[in-house]
Amino acid sequence: MTRQDGGAAPAVRTVEGDLPGAELGVCDAHDHLFLRSPRLPGQELADAGAAERQLRAFAEHGGRSFVQWTPYGLGRHSGALVELARRTGVRIVAATGLHQAQHYTEEPPSDPAELFVQELTCGIRGGVCGESPRAGLIKVAGDFHGLGPYARRTMTAAAEAHHATGAPIAVHLELGTGATDVLELLCAQQEVPPSSVLLGHLGRCPDVRMQREAARSGAWLVFDGPSRTHHATDWRLFDSLADLLEQGYGDQLLLGGDTVTATARAETGVPYVSRVLRPRVARELGVTTGQQLFVDNPARAFATHWKS
Repeated sequence: MTRQDGGAAPAVRTVEGDLPGAELGVCDAHDHLFLRSPRLPGQELADAGAAERQLRAFAEHGGRSFVQWTPYGLGRHSGALVELARRTGVRIVAATGLHQAQHYTEEPPSDPAELFVQELTCGIRGGVCGESPRAGLIKVAGDFHGLGPYARRTMTAAAEAHHATGAPIAVHLELGTGATDVLELLCAQQEVPPSSVLLGHLGRCPDVRMQREAARSGAWLVFDGPSRTHHATDWRLFDSLADLLEQGYGDQLLLGGDTVTATARAETGVPYVSRVLRPRVARELGVTTGQQLFVDNPARAFATHWKS
């Protein structure tokens, strides 16, 4: 994709190729079709048929694009993502990156930055370079109220990969905490633009002052997990959104379902975002806000000037 002046235009890197952000339409900005972790025994998301049914139901209620934050080594099923996108018509963005060490039984890659760059530019590991789908973002994770050595290594590697490729960096904030430490490392020390950082799970720590501070940085604020009916802070979601909208941060907000277990999929799952959450946002916060949070913001958040 090029601009009329010959430069590279911002693009979202989906499993089927790059496209303008405007083509995403209604977007689930953080979710999972496939996921496995030793921390969630018996709750694996590994059924391609179930994933297709979830996507079709999501699309039936207006959903048009889906960002899977499942990183390296946690059962991404990258090949299945391509087929699912083709069969359902839903645009899918895949992730590279690394989660917390506790989610792995094997040693992490010796050079994570090299892995991230390879998966963003050549294709997700396990496939043939040029034929395997490419990742469209980097997923890393912080720790509870801070960053340990492992988190610092993976985030530093993510920053290196961002500078090499332009890819956005999506961050799992443990229970919504640690945003200040993440921004200090990624933006202040590693010079990643805040507009390339997505802070996930921000609503799990319903501290309005903390959320406003994160917003002042210019980073994206991702409120996710509302489909999980057992989550204790979900009832505060609309209070947080209303406050941030009133403070003028509406152009930094993203919403997603973050369906991570078989139980959550059975209870509500991916379709909740388009079937329930989007209409409620339009009803309680306004149609214009609904357009902003589900269409306009994702079109900017996941598009970047990709580097060769």
